[in-house]
Amino acid sequence: MSQLILPKNVDSKFRFITVAAQRAKQLQAGAKPRVDTRSRKPTRIAVEETIAETISWEVREEPEPGTGENTEG
Repeated sequence: MSQLILPKNVDSKFRFITVAAQRAKQLQAGAKPRVDTRSRKPTRIAVEETIAETISWEVREEPEPGTGENTEG
């Protein structure tokens, strides 16, 4: 896995690794794998799931400071 080809819906390597890491945590906590694989390692399974696009995620915009419901004034 020296050269990683990112799926089309992933905009950066950082996001790919972040998504795979979150999924690996879910697998370690007992979630069922969504792909058939020979690997038993949660991190490898999570990477394979991310490449196969069997998991979904969304990017949330951070609200700008001072433009929320909890502002005073």
